[in-house]
Order: sequence, then structure tokens, then C-alpha cells
Amino acid sequence: MEKQVTVLGLGTMGGGMAANLLKAGFQVTVYNRSQQKAEPLRSAGAHIGATPAEAVKGSGFVISMLADDNASRSVWLGQDGALPACAPGTVIIESSTVTPEWVNELATSAAAHSLGFLDAPVTGSRVQAATAQLTFLVGGEEATLTKATPVLKALGKEIVHLGPVGSGARMKLINNFLCGVQLASLAEALAWIEHSGLDCTRALQVLRSGAPGSPLVNGLSARMEAQNYEVNFLLRLLEKDLAYAEQESARSGVELSTCQTARQRFQQAIAQGYGESDMSAVVEPLRQSKPSHR
Repeated sequence: MEKQVTVLGLGTMGGGMAANLLKAGFQVTVYNRSQQKAEPLRSAGAHIGATPAEAVKGSGFVISMLADDNASRSVWLGQDGALPACAPGTVIIESSTVTPEWVNELATSAAAHSLGFLDAPVTGSRVQAATAQLTFLVGGEEATLTKATPVLKALGKEIVHLGPVGSGARMKLINNFLCGVQLASLAEALAWIEHSGLDCTRALQVLRSGAPGSPLVNGLSARMEAQNYEVNFLLRLLEKDLAYAEQESARSGVELSTCQTARQRFQQAIAQGYGESDMSAVVEPLRQSKPSHR
């Protein structure tokens, strides 16, 4: 199979993905707007492209892991964009959390250039990206997925084919909507625990071992309690995902009222300077507010 792969975007997720491709024996070229993030990968054997167009030359597969629709559009179709520079037959894989509307537009552009296309966002965060334990939520043609499967298997533990292009992007927004609502509720519960005078450690043990317990509650409550906000997933990006979820659900005639409320909590945290922290820092504005006693 084709062994040359390009990774566009080396943030919290993309850097780990590129490193795992190198470990799996692929020839890897990377591009990042800030080339400083690419230097550790150079020492591990990756080539660095000065532009997206330069980075994709010679690659049979191109994976992007970018912040949002605007960043994705810029890298794929902007000045020195990657898509027009791809050779016919290249498979491009959009793994960013973006809107189905943009994914469908990108797929149309890919088809016009005789490229294969998958929308394949992931579940998991920094740790899963670094340890090749991601789950890919895939939309696209079965034949294209079959061709790309060896690449995706080097990066993740599971590949879920959900249907045509756009299916992966839609499922990812549903996933992150539920995560955002749970996280906002957990932040409110923890603030309530602390303001009420309960023993925080014991109270969280009750929640973790009881019906509310979940991987998200178990993992993020520990970060909140320790006030450890090393980035696994950027807070501002989860707020963006909630905004996309509201937009996409409206297309299906569904109002996400809990999403709107949760999003306000993330906006409050961003306004207080926590946008570049881990998403678990959403608790801080609530933690720092003075409880009102009646």
C-alpha cells in the first residue's frame, strides 16, 4: 500500500497522530501554521512542508486535524491550499471537528479533483491520540474507507463506518454535545459541593461510583478537584463544538436547550481567561463565585 502520508495540523491531536504514523513505518510529511510545533517530528523522521500545497506532494493520504471550519477551509482551499495540489487518486481524510455543511462542500471539491474523501473525526483527546487509541467516526464510500483502513488502524483502536459523507461529522457533534452538557453539569455539581461545605473527595466518590458515574465524570472530576488544567482538549474548542451542534441540530428541527445552557458556562469561562485551558476549567468561574446564603 501507499506508505506516504501527510498530516495537516499539529495541535493537541495532530502531533500525536503524526508520531504514531512514524512509529508504524509510514513516510510522514507534516504542515503546521507555526513550524515550531513541527520540529520535534523532524527529529523523529518527518519531513516538514512550508505550505499545505508543498506538504501533500507525493502523498497517497492526507489527514487534517484543525480547529474549525475556517481553519480547515484555509488549509485545504486557501492560498497554497492542499487540495488542488493533491495528485488524482489521493485519499483526503478530514478528521477535524467541523460542520457537515463544510464537509459536504469539501467532498464536492475533492470529487472535482478526482480525489477520494472521508470525513473521519475522532473520539478521544490528547492521551488517546498519543497512544493510538482513537475511535474514528467515518462518513464516506466503503471502497475509500477500505483503502484508508491501514492508515487509520495505525492511529486508533476502532473504525466506525456510519454512512455517507457527513455522517461522521454529524455523529461527532452529537458526541461532543453530550460531553459538553455532562461537563457543565459536573462543574455546577462540584461548585455546589464545595460551597455547601461537604467533603469534596467523599462527595465525588459517591458520584463516581453511583448512577452519575461515567468515563467523563470519573476523569474530569479528578482534574477539577486537583485544579489540573493541562490541556487534553481546549475549552474554547468545546464551546465551538457546542455552537456547531446547535446549528446542525436546528437543521433536523431539534432544539438543544441543554446545549444552550451548557454553552453559556463555557462562554463564561472563556470570558474569564480559561479558553486556552483544558475543558475541565469550566468549573473555575463557578468555584470562584461567592455563594449566596438565604
